[in-house]
Amino acid sequence: MTDKFKKDIQNLLEEFNFKGEKKFKLIVLFGLLGDFDSFEYAINLKNFIENHKNKYLDIFAIAIGNQKGKLKFCEFTGFREENLIVVSDNQIHNNLKVSRGLDIGLGGWINMILMLSGINSFKTIKEVIRGYTGDKKANQIYSEFDEIDFLKFIKFSGKSFKQIFGSGYLRPFELATFRLNNMNEIIRNWSDYILHEKFLPQRGASFILNDKNQVIYKFYSNDVLGYSSNMRDPLGFLSDLIEQ
Repeated sequence: MTDKFKKDIQNLLEEFNFKGEKKFKLIVLFGLLGDFDSFEYAINLKNFIENHKNKYLDIFAIAIGNQKGKLKFCEFTGFREENLIVVSDNQIHNNLKVSRGLDIGLGGWINMILMLSGINSFKTIKEVIRGYTGDKKANQIYSEFDEIDFLKFIKFSGKSFKQIFGSGYLRPFELATFRLNNMNEIIRNWSDYILHEKFLPQRGASFILNDKNQVIYKFYSNDVLGYSSNMRDPLGFLSDLIEQ
């Protein structure tokens, strides 16, 4: 790691007072609050904290957005407000060399649509397909006790997935259902979640620091729906860490 990168990380810690009290710090750079990856990653982090009682890890996240969007984002995802900072641009992302995504000069909408089609975002199509076909090597999302309000239109129980497809793995349509619900929330509150459309292609990154503020893990996203190096187990890198 270069001296500039180390300095930029230290500046980040100081600017936002990311001190923490636990053995490790996870610093997440989301793109826009209204990015698909931001929603999915935040929900997974909330579940991780609940499952592991947050004994080892302080989590800090930064997203491009405003205060109104932050409040709605945290209410929907369950991500704690005190763990999230919103900024008005992608300067921090640029400082840390996070991918801006595709830019062909025709605006954020066009860039995002092209990325969703797989252009300069090579893993996206595979990930979208996996959402509909399921994945025997990934964990299920819904328990049979969950009540699912699909697109605020159809309500059904998580038991439906078990009755049709069984349990113990990511069932067909399960991940797609989860993502479509997130998408519906974004679309319904677009002006609150999307600070400026030019930031739509902006990707994110994750950094783990030890108790000496040394970066011991980093991941840069290049793809839409690619906020982890292993989307089958997107928070596996955290599980590996606390099990050491």
